[in-house]
Amino acid sequence: MRLETDPYLARYAARVTGMSASEIRALFAVASRPEIVSFAGGMPDTSALDLEAVEQVVAAVIRDSGAVALQYGGGQGRPELREQLVQVMRLQGVPAHPDELVVTVGGQQALELIASCFVDPGDVVLAEGPTYVGAIGALTSLQADVRHVPMDEAGMRVDLLEEQLQALEAEGRRAKYLYLIPNHQNPAGVSLSLERRRRVAELAERHDLLVVEDDPYGLLGFDGEVLPSLRSMIPERVIYVGTMSKLFAPGVRTGWIAAPAPVRDKLILLREAADLCPSNLTQMIVERWLQTQPWVEQIKRFRQLYAEKAGVMLDTMAAELPAEVHWTRPQGAFYVWLTVPAGIDTSDLLAKAIAHRVAYVPGRGFFADSSGGDHARLCFSFPSTDRIREGVVRLGELLNAELELVRAVYGEHAPQLRTRRGGRATGIGG
Repeated sequence: MRLETDPYLARYAARVTGMSASEIRALFAVASRPEIVSFAGGMPDTSALDLEAVEQVVAAVIRDSGAVALQYGGGQGRPELREQLVQVMRLQGVPAHPDELVVTVGGQQALELIASCFVDPGDVVLAEGPTYVGAIGALTSLQADVRHVPMDEAGMRVDLLEEQLQALEAEGRRAKYLYLIPNHQNPAGVSLSLERRRRVAELAERHDLLVVEDDPYGLLGFDGEVLPSLRSMIPERVIYVGTMSKLFAPGVRTGWIAAPAPVRDKLILLREAADLCPSNLTQMIVERWLQTQPWVEQIKRFRQLYAEKAGVMLDTMAAELPAEVHWTRPQGAFYVWLTVPAGIDTSDLLAKAIAHRVAYVPGRGFFADSSGGDHARLCFSFPSTDRIREGVVRLGELLNAELELVRAVYGEHAPQLRTRRGGRATGIGG
């Protein structure tokens, strides 16, 4: 039988030929089936919004400013929206001026613009391990050399970051930037401690390091606590990325970058080259939402809802999952990072999970080097509490069955392998 080949293969740019669909996107079609409890997509629970208020905001934008809302806008984004976004940042203690901001089509475009601004093929970018799959996609599409810094329950291991910086200097190289998600990290669900934030700031000054601080979840801590941002510590070394996807709704596709003026100017040019300008309509919807609605109270409602869902997931995991399985205990946002025993590969297990009517994201998707086979990301933000319980029970049944297979294969060596895995120092890295 003749194998089908891509007739355009010889024409593609080198950076395109190695691209493939992310494990998350490939899951969506299957995981959206109603019989499957999906812990895969990192989706906010938009049903928690006051939809009547959203309807009124959208109608008011069209009624009062329809001609402007449906017209082209400027590449930097509306000044009025940028003023409102500065207020959102201020709630987190992140200093910024509206002129420093560039509005983007969600946080993902922000990461792509930053990567395009700084990365040439072969350039080193440091990132937590694991890290956000969208950031990996943006960097690998530009043929970056992504090097991971392992994590533990207090976030990125800053001692290992220092080792990597020193090793690069010994090679006569330096990282183009450090990418990190300091608050309620995706996918690990942990936050960078205050002590480590200060240490990152010190290392950035010592090693002339640029930092990309991606902060979708900073206001979603269950207790409302907000740790100081890296931008507040070393503002001239930090490019800050924010998004309204988790604080309002992903459908408005509104994110932003706060950057030093020279970088901002380059980003505006890249933004205009990419799609000319952001949508005036969605910008004005977000702008009016922030101007007229009790959005701070809405964020509090999100926090309470996600705290309840996290509690249900963690309690059910403790009751249903095998003792050999370990996981992080998030204090905010959406995610639990699961570690399974040796002998189980979460990528290989996924088809069985789908057949068992539960979905997760295998850990390999969160590492540029495809490590992480003994990990998985579970997202609790979207399913109802009843569905969370149901899905965790199904996952527990599956993992218990897989452990029986591992014991059958390894025999007397299986407990030793599990102990070695379970006793690892971080419980998070690949």
